Amino acid sequence: MYPELERAAQLATQYLQKVDDCRVDDALEPEKLRDRLTKKLTTEGIPSQQVIEELFDDAGAGLLNTSSGRFFGWVIGGALPVAIAAEWLTAAWDQNAGASAVAPSAAIVEEVAGQWLKDILRLPQSASFGFVTGCQMAHFTALAAARYRVLRNKGWEVEVQGLSGSPPIRVLVGEHHETILRALRQLGIGTNAVVQVAKKDDGTIDVDALKSELAKVTAAPTIVSLAAGDLNRGAFDDFDAACDVAHDYGAWVHVDGAFGLWVAASERFRHLVNGVDKADSWATDAHKWLNVTHDSGLVFVADQDAHRSSMTIPAAYIPAANKVETPLRDQYEWGPEWSRRARGFAVYATLRALGRRGVAEIVERCCAHASDLVRQLGQLSRVEVVATPIINQGLVRFLSPSGDHDTHTQRVIESINATGEAWFGPTRYDDKTVMRISVCNYRTTEHDIERAVNAVKTALDRLN
Repeated sequence: MYPELERAAQLATQYLQKVDDCRVDDALEPEKLRDRLTKKLTTEGIPSQQVIEELFDDAGAGLLNTSSGRFFGWVIGGALPVAIAAEWLTAAWDQNAGASAVAPSAAIVEEVAGQWLKDILRLPQSASFGFVTGCQMAHFTALAAARYRVLRNKGWEVEVQGLSGSPPIRVLVGEHHETILRALRQLGIGTNAVVQVAKKDDGTIDVDALKSELAKVTAAPTIVSLAAGDLNRGAFDDFDAACDVAHDYGAWVHVDGAFGLWVAASERFRHLVNGVDKADSWATDAHKWLNVTHDSGLVFVADQDAHRSSMTIPAAYIPAANKVETPLRDQYEWGPEWSRRARGFAVYATLRALGRRGVAEIVERCCAHASDLVRQLGQLSRVEVVATPIINQGLVRFLSPSGDHDTHTQRVIESINATGEAWFGPTRYDDKTVMRISVCNYRTTEHDIERAVNAVKTALDRLN
């Protein structure tokens, strides 16, 4: 009855079966790709199955195969088969998960999965939560709750009065991702509100310096942003001490745990997030170490009233589902969207399939592979290890006989990626161009590490 659905399932399965052996960067040049994808829009349309087959062929020619076990560029996980299968059901069910009356199952699944997530991530069970598009929107939601609370504490109702004339908010940061700054822009707080706190040699926030900054303007509404696994080294701030100091001065503490928060699932790495439960809000992304599909951000907020007050808005046409004897959770009250995909099904299914041990094993396996990869690269001639992994992130650079290590490092990275055997990305760290190594995919194996090291050797032999 639905040949296009059956064909799509066949093609998707075919892709997944071959992705480990594909070139990681297998994309055509943009102009050739554009020629393939630019079609005439017909008046009558064409058969659906033909559309799917041509889409698979044409779009497939322009993919960076980030789901490969040899993609080590950005912090991007793979997608477990159970997560993909749950996504297919989600699309078929086509539920609007904004309000519980529209999709009761979606509401309850998110309620259950939210409790499981708080347990795995060692967050307060009393915290509220929301399923959002990604960590960017998780930051937005958490910082909206923070904005509500720190201004409310100063007698200002930002949801009614707006920001014009409000007390200016301070945002104290150590190591931070650009998505924090973007969320501040989106919220009207602005990046001028950001105060860079001194960091220690290991890149973590200096708690004594944080205390000094907090003491400078004690009356200002203040937010402190901490890092659970920074993007370059995977470093973790001292949550125990930093939260205590921040709360002594009445500040709200937000934690960027886009991928690092998941180490709480592992007994081996759990010590890195000691004290993280003392914070006021947390942002993470399930598409990273939980290895579900994209569009799966997660936000948690200790202050339920601040969270809900900053997000919810009444409307006469919203079905009154909460008038039933056992109230259901309306998702629009905990995130910035109304109509949205029922993104909780994939997380729910993945957590059930993996269990606590399965989540921990993915984290621990990725960390082991990252350490092995950096160690083996460090044994090669003219390779300098810039940062040994704390968890799954490491940095190396390639030394040039001419002394121009930055240009040489960029060329080596491009040469590695051109082989299609592995994919790495460049970044700047400590005023140096370096190659960042990120291992976040359940697919990565020891064989993938071996192939990646050999690809680096080949590139170095070619350029040295």
